[in-house]
Amino acid sequence: MAFNFGAPSGTSGTAAATAAPAGGFGGFGTTSTTAGSAFSFSAPTNTGTTGLFGGTQNKGFGFGTGFGTTTGTSTGLGTGLGTGLGFGGFNTQQQQQTTLGGLFSQPTQAPTQSNQLINTASALSAPTLLGDERDAILAKWNQLQAFWGTGKGYFNNNIPPVEFTQENPFCRFKAVGYSCMPSNKDEDGLVVLVFNKKETEIRSQQQQLVESLHKVLGGNQTLTVNVEGTKTLPDDQTEVVIYVVERSPNGTSRRVPATTLYAHFEQANIKTQLQQLGVTLSMTRTELSPAQIKQLLQNPPAGVDPIIWEQAKVDNPDSEKLIPVPMVGFKELLRRLKVQDQMTKQHQTRLDIISEDISELQKNQTTSVAKIAQYKRKLMDLSHRTLQVLIKQEIQRKSGYAIQADEEQLRVQLDTIQGELNAPTQFKDAESFWSSQI
Repeated sequence: MAFNFGAPSGTSGTAAATAAPAGGFGGFGTTSTTAGSAFSFSAPTNTGTTGLFGGTQNKGFGFGTGFGTTTGTSTGLGTGLGTGLGFGGFNTQQQQQTTLGGLFSQPTQAPTQSNQLINTASALSAPTLLGDERDAILAKWNQLQAFWGTGKGYFNNNIPPVEFTQENPFCRFKAVGYSCMPSNKDEDGLVVLVFNKKETEIRSQQQQLVESLHKVLGGNQTLTVNVEGTKTLPDDQTEVVIYVVERSPNGTSRRVPATTLYAHFEQANIKTQLQQLGVTLSMTRTELSPAQIKQLLQNPPAGVDPIIWEQAKVDNPDSEKLIPVPMVGFKELLRRLKVQDQMTKQHQTRLDIISEDISELQKNQTTSVAKIAQYKRKLMDLSHRTLQVLIKQEIQRKSGYAIQADEEQLRVQLDTIQGELNAPTQFKDAESFWSSQI
């Protein structure tokens, strides 16, 4: 797991910044922002795409990993931003939009970012707010705010300050973690609803919840709402996975696709009804296509250094099931820690249940072994009784008959065995000796 905060110092050049994937796996739209080189701040070339159900995100302003060559004392911002940076001409270019079909349709035109690039560069390197040596101190303060990922960078009396967010490439409070990729098909129809209620409350009112969701779907008698499972989340929230079965007039049934059900839930009036039920978030639980995975891996999220992103892909413990995701800011890190803690508690609870089951099985095994030994003794007794009955029956059946040759041979063998047992130096004397010793 690559927990390297910020971009490594001492590296300059160009870099790519992409919008971080949306929370969960309901929609993985990404927006590629390729920054210009260090001394030619060209406007980024954006590949505008939407998430699984629309909504393009454009985060960050696409600076490269370095703003140029340091001529004075370096402050350590990014990979070489100092107090005496020399900026060349800002060469702006026309943005390009590429539309991807299928799940990545409905592109949204990204706003022009050239002014933001210029303003950010001015705030971090050469503010002209006061017109004296205090501007250098202000530049360092703006750089610190960029490190923190919060605050406003004042640089000119006539231009509004620059808003520093945690998505900016200089924010140091970043790391890369891994999330499990879902393996469900769209045909499975699984949709996740996050309720702002405890799991115990959800379970106790599950039937009422199903009826309420059925009303949200219009009360159609051909639709049936089913709960796939529930899971406790941090902050007294609960994740409920549902699917809807549609029955046709000819008697057949099918699951409503997850994308169709999610699109219905995202309608404004339906979303309001879900919020009244306590739903804070809804998303599909469907697997990503190879093209989506490839696009996510090839384009680093906004503000994440490409070197860190590449290292995160190399360090992925299971590239078939896990995908790297950025953790920007302490709030996101805290959320993931809470989720991991919750999952650890659930795993421990499951292990405790398994341990109890194993203990119960061991008790049952001990009881079964004792019963088997008891049944063996009973079987031996019954075998002896059966043998005695057969002997008496055979004696009565052959009463009055002459002794046959095989019977005579058997009698001789039995007499021989009896003689060996009664011999002075054999078992009978040994038995008497040990009896006297005891």
